[in-house]
Amino acid sequence: MKIQKILNILTLLTGAIAVTVTSLWIGKQAYSWLPPQAAAESLLIDDLISFLVTLGAFIFLGVTSTLMYSVIFHRAVKDDFTDGPPIHGNITLEVVWTAIPILLVFWIAGYSYQVYEQMGIQGPSELVHLHNPLAMQSAHAEPNDVPANALAEPVEKIDVLAKQWAWVFHYPEKDITSTELHLPSDRRVRLALKSQDVLHGFYIPAFRLKQDIIPNHAIDFEFTPIRPGQYRLTDSQYSGTYFATMQANVVVESPEDYQQWLAQAATQKPSVAKNQAASEYAQTSNQSVQTGWVTVPPAAPPLVNSPG
Repeated sequence: MKIQKILNILTLLTGAIAVTVTSLWIGKQAYSWLPPQAAAESLLIDDLISFLVTLGAFIFLGVTSTLMYSVIFHRAVKDDFTDGPPIHGNITLEVVWTAIPILLVFWIAGYSYQVYEQMGIQGPSELVHLHNPLAMQSAHAEPNDVPANALAEPVEKIDVLAKQWAWVFHYPEKDITSTELHLPSDRRVRLALKSQDVLHGFYIPAFRLKQDIIPNHAIDFEFTPIRPGQYRLTDSQYSGTYFATMQANVVVESPEDYQQWLAQAATQKPSVAKNQAASEYAQTSNQSVQTGWVTVPPAAPPLVNSPG
Protein backbone atom coordinates (compact mmCIF):
# COMPACT_ATOMS: atom_id res chain seq x y z
CA MET A 1 0.00 0.00 0.00
CA LYS A 2 2.86 2.33 0.82
CA ILE A 3 4.56 1.54 -2.48
CA GLN A 4 1.32 2.23 -4.34
CA LYS A 5 1.03 5.62 -2.64
CA ILE A 6 4.60 6.49 -3.65
CA LEU A 7 3.87 5.45 -7.24
CA ASN A 8 0.77 7.65 -7.28
CA ILE A 9 2.78 10.63 -6.04
CA LEU A 10 5.50 10.04 -8.64
CA THR A 11 2.86 9.74 -11.36
CA LEU A 12 1.28 13.02 -10.23
CA LEU A 13 4.65 14.83 -10.16
CA THR A 14 5.64 13.46 -13.57
CA GLY A 15 2.31 14.52 -15.07
CA ALA A 16 2.54 17.99 -13.50
CA ILE A 17 6.07 18.50 -14.84
CA ALA A 18 5.06 17.29 -18.32
CA VAL A 19 2.01 19.57 -18.39
CA THR A 20 4.06 22.55 -17.17
CA VAL A 21 6.85 22.08 -19.71
CA THR A 22 4.37 21.55 -22.56
CA SER A 23 2.39 24.65 -21.53
CA LEU A 24 5.54 26.79 -21.44
CA TRP A 25 6.48 25.53 -24.91
CA ILE A 26 3.01 26.32 -26.29
CA GLY A 27 3.21 29.79 -24.72
CA LYS A 28 6.50 30.45 -26.50
CA GLN A 29 4.92 29.45 -29.82
CA ALA A 30 2.32 32.20 -29.37
CA TYR A 31 4.94 34.79 -30.37
CA SER A 32 5.04 33.30 -33.90
CA TRP A 33 1.26 33.55 -34.28
CA LEU A 34 1.34 37.36 -34.24
CA PRO A 35 2.48 39.93 -36.82
CA PRO A 36 6.10 41.15 -36.61
CA GLN A 37 6.84 43.44 -33.67
CA ALA A 38 6.96 46.79 -35.44
CA ALA A 39 6.85 49.01 -32.33
CA ALA A 40 8.66 48.88 -29.01
CA GLU A 41 5.32 48.65 -27.20
CA SER A 42 4.36 45.47 -29.08
CA LEU A 43 6.57 43.40 -26.78
CA LEU A 44 4.28 44.25 -23.85
CA ILE A 45 1.22 42.85 -25.64
CA ASP A 46 3.09 39.80 -26.97
CA ASP A 47 4.31 38.93 -23.48
CA LEU A 48 0.76 39.24 -22.16
CA ILE A 49 -0.65 37.03 -24.92
CA SER A 50 2.10 34.44 -24.35
CA PHE A 51 1.28 34.45 -20.63
CA LEU A 52 -2.45 33.93 -21.32
CA VAL A 53 -1.74 31.12 -23.81
CA THR A 54 0.60 29.42 -21.33
CA LEU A 55 -1.95 29.65 -18.54
CA GLY A 56 -4.78 28.45 -20.78
CA ALA A 57 -2.69 25.53 -22.07
CA PHE A 58 -1.78 24.54 -18.50
CA ILE A 59 -5.43 24.48 -17.41
CA PHE A 60 -6.57 22.65 -20.56
CA LEU A 61 -3.82 20.02 -20.44
CA GLY A 62 -4.20 19.59 -16.67
CA VAL A 63 -7.94 18.96 -16.87
CA THR A 64 -7.66 16.78 -19.98
CA SER A 65 -4.82 14.71 -18.50
CA THR A 66 -6.80 14.16 -15.29
CA LEU A 67 -9.84 13.01 -17.26
CA MET A 68 -7.78 10.69 -19.44
CA TYR A 69 -6.00 9.21 -16.41
CA SER A 70 -9.35 8.60 -14.71
CA VAL A 71 -10.85 6.98 -17.81
CA ILE A 72 -7.85 4.69 -18.36
CA PHE A 73 -6.90 3.64 -14.82
CA HIS A 74 -10.09 4.08 -12.78
CA ARG A 75 -12.76 2.85 -15.11
CA ALA A 76 -15.28 0.28 -13.93
CA VAL A 77 -14.63 -3.32 -14.90
CA LYS A 78 -16.77 -4.94 -17.53
CA ASP A 79 -20.33 -5.76 -16.43
CA ASP A 80 -19.91 -3.83 -13.16
CA PHE A 81 -23.16 -1.90 -12.69
CA THR A 82 -22.83 -1.27 -8.96
CA ASP A 83 -23.01 2.22 -7.50
CA GLY A 84 -19.86 4.18 -6.68
CA PRO A 85 -18.83 5.05 -3.14
CA PRO A 86 -21.25 7.46 -1.37
CA ILE A 87 -19.10 10.60 -1.38
CA HIS A 88 -20.98 13.58 0.08
CA GLY A 89 -18.41 16.32 -0.62
CA ASN A 90 -15.16 17.74 0.61
CA ILE A 91 -15.21 21.27 2.04
CA THR A 92 -11.45 21.71 1.71
CA LEU A 93 -11.46 20.67 -1.95
CA GLU A 94 -14.40 22.95 -2.73
CA VAL A 95 -12.66 25.93 -1.10
CA VAL A 96 -9.46 25.20 -3.02
CA TRP A 97 -11.08 24.88 -6.45
CA THR A 98 -13.05 28.06 -5.83
CA ALA A 99 -10.09 30.07 -4.52
CA ILE A 100 -7.68 29.10 -7.32
CA PRO A 101 -9.85 30.48 -10.20
CA ILE A 102 -10.47 33.68 -8.21
CA LEU A 103 -6.74 34.18 -7.70
CA LEU A 104 -6.08 33.46 -11.39
CA VAL A 105 -8.67 36.05 -12.45
CA PHE A 106 -7.09 38.67 -10.19
CA TRP A 107 -3.64 37.74 -11.53
CA ILE A 108 -4.75 38.11 -15.16
CA ALA A 109 -6.62 41.35 -14.41
CA GLY A 110 -3.63 42.86 -12.58
CA TYR A 111 -1.15 41.93 -15.30
CA SER A 112 -3.47 43.17 -18.07
CA TYR A 113 -4.08 46.47 -16.31
CA GLN A 114 -0.34 46.94 -15.79
CA VAL A 115 0.24 46.55 -19.55
CA TYR A 116 -2.75 48.82 -20.24
CA GLU A 117 -1.20 51.54 -18.10
CA GLN A 118 2.32 51.10 -19.51
CA MET A 119 1.01 51.59 -23.04
CA GLY A 120 -0.99 54.66 -21.99
CA ILE A 121 -4.26 53.59 -23.63
CA GLN A 122 -6.97 56.12 -22.74
CA GLY A 123 -10.18 54.59 -21.42
CA PRO A 124 -13.65 56.08 -20.83
CA SER A 125 -12.78 57.39 -17.35
CA GLU A 126 -10.05 59.63 -18.80
CA LEU A 127 -11.93 60.70 -21.93
CA VAL A 128 -15.52 61.16 -20.81
CA HIS A 129 -15.14 63.40 -17.78
CA LEU A 130 -17.43 66.34 -18.29
CA HIS A 131 -16.39 68.84 -15.60
CA ASN A 132 -12.81 68.03 -14.71
CA PRO A 133 -10.91 66.50 -17.66
CA LEU A 134 -7.96 64.41 -16.57
CA ALA A 135 -4.46 64.93 -17.92
CA MET A 136 -3.68 62.74 -20.89
CA GLN A 137 -1.08 60.06 -20.37
CA SER A 138 1.26 59.01 -23.17
CA ALA A 139 1.81 55.49 -24.41
CA HIS A 140 5.22 54.21 -23.47
CA ALA A 141 7.17 51.00 -23.22
CA GLU A 142 9.65 50.04 -20.56
CA PRO A 143 13.03 51.77 -21.02
CA ASN A 144 14.68 48.46 -21.87
CA ASP A 145 12.25 47.96 -24.76
CA VAL A 146 13.09 51.27 -26.46
CA PRO A 147 16.30 51.72 -28.47
CA ALA A 148 18.80 53.99 -26.73
CA ASN A 149 18.93 56.45 -29.63
CA ALA A 150 15.14 56.77 -29.56
CA LEU A 151 15.24 58.11 -26.00
CA ALA A 152 17.87 60.69 -26.95
CA GLU A 153 16.01 62.00 -30.01
CA PRO A 154 13.21 64.59 -29.83
CA VAL A 155 9.62 63.48 -30.21
CA GLU A 156 8.18 63.64 -33.73
CA LYS A 157 4.75 65.31 -33.57
CA ILE A 158 2.00 64.42 -36.05
CA ASP A 159 -1.66 65.45 -36.10
CA VAL A 160 -4.13 62.68 -36.94
CA LEU A 161 -7.67 63.52 -38.05
CA ALA A 162 -10.26 60.74 -38.34
CA LYS A 163 -13.46 61.40 -40.24
CA GLN A 164 -16.10 59.54 -42.19
CA TRP A 165 -14.31 57.91 -43.95
CA ALA A 166 -10.66 58.89 -44.21
CA TRP A 167 -7.47 59.28 -42.22
CA VAL A 168 -5.67 62.60 -42.62
CA PHE A 169 -2.15 63.14 -41.27
CA HIS A 170 -0.64 66.58 -40.81
CA TYR A 171 3.05 67.24 -40.09
CA PRO A 172 3.05 70.71 -38.46
CA GLU A 173 6.79 71.38 -38.66
CA LYS A 174 6.74 71.16 -42.47
CA ASP A 175 3.02 71.97 -42.86
CA ILE A 176 2.50 68.79 -44.89
CA THR A 177 -0.73 66.83 -45.17
CA SER A 178 -0.95 63.22 -46.29
CA THR A 179 -3.32 60.27 -46.36
CA GLU A 180 -0.38 57.96 -45.72
CA LEU A 181 1.25 57.90 -42.28
CA HIS A 182 5.06 58.10 -42.50
CA LEU A 183 7.06 57.45 -39.33
CA PRO A 184 10.79 57.48 -38.56
CA SER A 185 12.20 54.24 -37.22
CA ASP A 186 13.67 54.19 -33.68
CA ARG A 187 12.30 57.66 -32.93
CA ARG A 188 9.64 58.59 -30.41
CA VAL A 189 6.39 59.62 -32.12
CA ARG A 190 3.58 61.64 -30.59
CA LEU A 191 0.23 61.61 -32.35
CA ALA A 192 -2.48 64.16 -31.62
CA LEU A 193 -5.63 62.12 -32.32
CA LYS A 194 -8.85 63.94 -33.18
CA SER A 195 -12.22 62.94 -34.60
CA GLN A 196 -14.23 65.23 -36.88
CA ASP A 197 -17.54 63.46 -36.42
CA VAL A 198 -18.12 60.15 -34.62
CA LEU A 199 -16.22 57.59 -32.56
CA HIS A 200 -13.24 56.09 -34.40
CA GLY A 201 -10.52 53.64 -33.43
CA PHE A 202 -6.82 54.05 -34.26
CA TYR A 203 -5.54 50.48 -34.70
CA ILE A 204 -2.26 49.21 -36.18
CA PRO A 205 -2.02 45.42 -35.61
CA ALA A 206 1.75 45.28 -36.18
CA PHE A 207 2.23 47.92 -33.46
CA ARG A 208 -0.29 46.25 -31.09
CA LEU A 209 -1.74 49.75 -30.57
CA LYS A 210 -5.44 50.57 -30.44
CA GLN A 211 -6.81 53.85 -29.16
CA ASP A 212 -10.40 55.04 -29.33
CA ILE A 213 -10.79 58.57 -30.68
CA ILE A 214 -13.61 60.50 -29.06
CA PRO A 215 -15.24 63.51 -30.80
CA ASN A 216 -14.42 66.87 -29.21
CA HIS A 217 -11.38 65.42 -27.42
CA ALA A 218 -7.69 65.67 -28.33
CA ILE A 219 -5.70 62.60 -27.33
CA ASP A 220 -1.91 62.61 -27.19
CA PHE A 221 -0.62 59.13 -27.96
CA GLU A 222 3.06 58.16 -28.00
CA PHE A 223 4.93 55.10 -29.22
CA THR A 224 8.22 54.12 -30.88
CA PRO A 225 8.30 52.36 -34.29
CA ILE A 226 11.30 50.01 -34.49
CA ARG A 227 10.85 47.93 -37.66
CA PRO A 228 11.03 49.57 -41.13
CA GLY A 229 8.33 48.43 -43.49
CA GLN A 230 4.78 49.09 -44.62
CA TYR A 231 1.87 48.32 -42.32
CA ARG A 232 -1.86 48.93 -42.22
CA LEU A 233 -3.95 51.31 -40.15
CA THR A 234 -7.63 50.47 -39.77
CA ASP A 235 -10.63 51.90 -37.97
CA SER A 236 -11.37 49.49 -35.11
CA GLN A 237 -14.77 51.06 -34.36
CA TYR A 238 -17.84 50.80 -36.57
CA SER A 239 -18.22 54.37 -37.79
CA GLY A 240 -20.89 54.03 -40.48
CA THR A 241 -21.61 52.59 -43.91
CA TYR A 242 -18.16 52.84 -45.47
CA PHE A 243 -16.06 52.27 -42.35
CA ALA A 244 -14.40 49.21 -43.95
CA THR A 245 -12.79 51.54 -46.50
CA MET A 246 -11.27 53.67 -43.74
CA GLN A 247 -7.74 52.30 -43.99
CA ALA A 248 -4.34 53.84 -44.57
CA ASN A 249 -0.78 52.75 -45.20
CA VAL A 250 1.74 53.19 -42.39
CA VAL A 251 5.29 53.51 -43.67
CA VAL A 252 8.13 53.11 -41.15
CA GLU A 253 11.46 54.16 -42.62
CA SER A 254 14.89 55.26 -41.54
CA PRO A 255 15.16 58.84 -40.19
CA GLU A 256 17.09 59.83 -43.32
CA ASP A 257 14.41 58.46 -45.65
CA TYR A 258 11.74 60.05 -43.50
CA GLN A 259 13.34 63.50 -43.78
CA GLN A 260 13.76 62.98 -47.51
CA TRP A 261 10.06 62.14 -47.84
CA LEU A 262 9.11 65.27 -45.87
CA ALA A 263 11.31 67.44 -48.11
CA GLN A 264 9.86 65.90 -51.26
CA ALA A 265 6.25 66.21 -50.05
CA ALA A 266 6.83 69.87 -49.14
CA THR A 267 7.53 70.65 -52.79
CA GLN A 268 4.18 69.27 -53.97
CA LYS A 269 1.08 71.43 -54.20
CA PRO A 270 -2.01 70.22 -52.31
CA SER A 271 -4.38 68.16 -54.43
CA VAL A 272 -7.55 66.17 -53.82
CA ALA A 273 -6.72 62.71 -52.47
CA LYS A 274 -8.42 59.60 -53.76
CA ASN A 275 -11.14 58.49 -51.36
CA GLN A 276 -12.82 55.13 -51.82
CA ALA A 277 -15.82 55.98 -49.64
CA ALA A 278 -16.60 59.16 -51.58
CA SER A 279 -16.20 57.33 -54.91
CA GLU A 280 -18.51 54.49 -53.91
CA TYR A 281 -21.08 56.90 -52.49
CA ALA A 282 -21.11 58.95 -55.72
CA GLN A 283 -21.46 55.77 -57.77
CA THR A 284 -24.40 54.58 -55.64
CA SER A 285 -26.11 57.99 -55.77
CA ASN A 286 -25.99 57.96 -59.58
CA GLN A 287 -27.70 54.58 -59.89
CA SER A 288 -31.13 54.64 -61.47
CA VAL A 289 -32.53 52.19 -58.92
CA GLN A 290 -32.32 53.39 -55.31
CA THR A 291 -32.35 50.95 -52.40
CA GLY A 292 -34.13 53.32 -50.06
CA TRP A 293 -31.50 52.94 -47.34
CA VAL A 294 -30.37 56.23 -45.85
CA THR A 295 -26.58 56.65 -45.96
CA VAL A 296 -24.49 59.34 -44.30
CA PRO A 297 -22.64 61.26 -47.05
CA PRO A 298 -18.86 60.85 -46.68
CA ALA A 299 -16.75 63.85 -45.83
CA ALA A 300 -15.17 65.58 -48.79
CA PRO A 301 -11.86 64.02 -49.91
CA PRO A 302 -9.00 65.83 -48.17
CA LEU A 303 -6.49 68.12 -49.84
CA VAL A 304 -3.03 66.65 -49.32
CA ASN A 305 0.56 67.17 -50.41
CA SER A 306 1.19 63.44 -50.56
CA PRO A 307 -1.73 61.13 -51.41
CA GLY A 308 0.35 58.02 -50.71
